[in-house]
Amino acid sequence: MPTARVSRAFKDISFSFDPHPVTKDLPVIINERAIIRSVRNLVETIPTERFFNSDLGSDVRGSLFELVDVATTKVIEDQILETIRFYEPRVENTEVQVDIRPDDNSFDVNVYFDVVGLDSPPQFFSFILEATR
Repeated sequence: MPTARVSRAFKDISFSFDPHPVTKDLPVIINERAIIRSVRNLVETIPTERFFNSDLGSDVRGSLFELVDVATTKVIEDQILETIRFYEPRVENTEVQVDIRPDDNSFDVNVYFDVVGLDSPPQFFSFILEATR
């Protein structure tokens, strides 16, 4: 009978690309921070933006030019959930909450999830979606 892994480590390179002052190595982000960065990048990536994986990403930016109403919030929630479930196997129990900001023509997005294989509390990050021209 195979044994289940209790803990795994996840690593990613920081987007600052500023080398460490002494070792000159690129900074590394690990575990929860790496997963949060990955999930956020998936949500903010527009399909066809990555050359060798043109399906990767979500089309939430396209929904920003629709009416700012409850139906649009549901579409955005569904797009984010589908993207995370399809492209990020390291997370589970994903929940997305989208709140309307009608005065700003924008949406507050909160994403909650658990990291698979790490004994850590549920993770959370938030951002604002707004149409930019």
